[in-house]
Order: sequence, then C-alpha cells, then structure tokens
Amino acid sequence: MYEDKTIVCRDCRIEFPFSAGEQQFFAEKGFKDPLRCKECRGTNSRNSSDDRPRREMFDTVCSNCGDSCRVPFEPTGTKPVYCSECFKFMK
Repeated sequence: MYEDKTIVCRDCRIEFPFSAGEQQFFAEKGFKDPLRCKECRGTNSRNSSDDRPRREMFDTVCSNCGDSCRVPFEPTGTKPVYCSECFKFMK
C-alpha cells in the first residue's frame, strides 16, 4: 500500500526519505506527512531545550539505598529523598 518516497524539506530545501514504514506509522497515528527533514525539525521544534531555562539539579544521598543522586529540587532535610531507582519501587 505504501511506497518509499522523497520529500523536499520546506526549510533547507534538501530532499529526505519518507519510508513506507514511516508513512504507515504516520497514517495510523493520524499525522500528516512531515514538511521538514529530521535536522530542521530538531532545530525548529517547539520543544527545543534552547528556549527553556535549564532545570537546576541538586546533589543529595538517597534515603533508601544511600547512593548519591541528583534531584530537581533542593532537599530540605525534613522529608526523605530517593534516587530514581528507589523511587520507582516506592509507588
């Protein structure tokens, strides 16, 4: 049903492949064909991390296993703090 095709990126004007498998995936998800190549999508993405300030990370020690870890909040010492591995098992 689908055949590989070539699309011209609307930003850089370079041709890029749009495989039959990608077309099927896009169709199943209800997406339209891409207008930009992968490189241009990455630089023009609304989710680009260049637009947002970097989240400050804090060094601490896991209250469960004792390993050092980094968390996206400043621990106050009033509540236990868990590394990502231990936190998964706490739920």
